[in-house]
Amino acid sequence: MDEAPDSEWITAEISTGTTIIAAEFDGGVVIGSDSRVTAGEAIVNRVMDKVCRLHDKIYCSLSGSAADAQAIVDIISYQMELHGVHMGQPPLVRAAVTCVKDLCYKYKEELSAHLLIAGWDHKYGGQVYGTLGGMMIRQQFAIGGSGSSYIYGFADSTFKPGMTKEECLKFAKCALALAMNRDGSSGGVIYLVTITSKGAEDMIITGKDIPQFYED
Repeated sequence: MDEAPDSEWITAEISTGTTIIAAEFDGGVVIGSDSRVTAGEAIVNRVMDKVCRLHDKIYCSLSGSAADAQAIVDIISYQMELHGVHMGQPPLVRAAVTCVKDLCYKYKEELSAHLLIAGWDHKYGGQVYGTLGGMMIRQQFAIGGSGSSYIYGFADSTFKPGMTKEECLKFAKCALALAMNRDGSSGGVIYLVTITSKGAEDMIITGKDIPQFYED
């Protein structure tokens, strides 16, 4: 009898990739992502919106396993709706972050997802948090995903506290465009959401509107 064919690929871990970003500016936050979804070397979705609503003024961007990340979003958005009804006012950004942190830590062996959470509330204004591995870290800006390793230098040298909304949008657009240009697992279009006291405003940047940089 012939030997069974090598089936290591069946159980091998599938690598995923993306680029996500969130940053504070004077009066709010910007959160964004690329749109490419990969499974190993295959591109399985070119235009997935990885910036998801948790509440009216609280959004998150997704990296890691798309299924795991979307499951977390579904659970937390449901909890935030109930929390808002119970409190009689919109939830704080920290409330959403705490729920994500607790869920990710409780199921850290089962879930493979990293969410950046950004939003605005009446108590603390615009806020950005990282939740990798069940942490809860507030940062002035945060980047994540496979493409982030290409843009740490750009982000560190370009970001400045107290930016205007326009400056922050430019910062996020350029950071994502640079990552999409270098990281094979990032690409497609750029999704951005701006959140202020007035609410959330989404933006899609496509084609020639994506910032262009030098290529040899």
